[in-house]
Amino acid sequence: MKQTAAQSPDASRLTPHTALVIFAKAPIPGEVKTRLCPPLTPDEAATLHGSFVLDMLERSKLAVAKLQLPFHRYLACSPSSELVFFKIMEERQSVHLLDQVGEDLGQRMHRTSVDLFAKGYKQVIIVGTDVPTLPLSVYQEAFALLGRSDLVLGPALDGGYYLIGLKQPTEKLFTGVPWSTDQVLAVTQQKANTLGLSVGLTTAWRDVDTIADLQTLTTECQEDNKKPKQDRTFSMRTAGTLQLLATRLKTR
Repeated sequence: MKQTAAQSPDASRLTPHTALVIFAKAPIPGEVKTRLCPPLTPDEAATLHGSFVLDMLERSKLAVAKLQLPFHRYLACSPSSELVFFKIMEERQSVHLLDQVGEDLGQRMHRTSVDLFAKGYKQVIIVGTDVPTLPLSVYQEAFALLGRSDLVLGPALDGGYYLIGLKQPTEKLFTGVPWSTDQVLAVTQQKANTLGLSVGLTTAWRDVDTIADLQTLTTECQEDNKKPKQDRTFSMRTAGTLQLLATRLKTR
């Protein structure tokens, strides 16, 4: 990292003590959104994923600016922060890059939190990229909940979580978790209870892992498109991608 936390482009009136980390894979065909293939092709799945990454970066940046949230934003990159895609995100979205390090998702999230706490942050919030319509208010919720809880989780409707907020590195929260199953949230809550950690829950939200999730998102997008442009939740980029995919899927 070339910049220190105090030099972050997201700095507000006071130096923030919270790091907001977006966990993202590069949009490489065959390596992202594989549960959507088929019926999507690897290229289509990668395009959709890339749009989601941009959505999360844009919306988190808006949350910081519009809600005056005291966050420094980071993008945790896989497989490497040196990829051109991530370098472009760093420049255009004013976000710091980190490499994801570890054998599984739990190890990667724990290692990221350890590194950021070592930089002096008092709170670390990690969010995924599969929730492109996540309300800005959820970031505010997570920050507020961390003020009165040891741990914050953002429940996903499929039994996982789309967000986790920590006040200290806690490796046991990330070990022995059946990742990519409907037990992730419940197991994590059980671990927190065993460790004596209080847990705050943000608004439950749907992430996009399966074709059924994609179809629901497409329907929501169609309804969103009926609103005035200034009131729409979906970016024009993602709305266009979803419309194109919906048209293509009708012939498959």
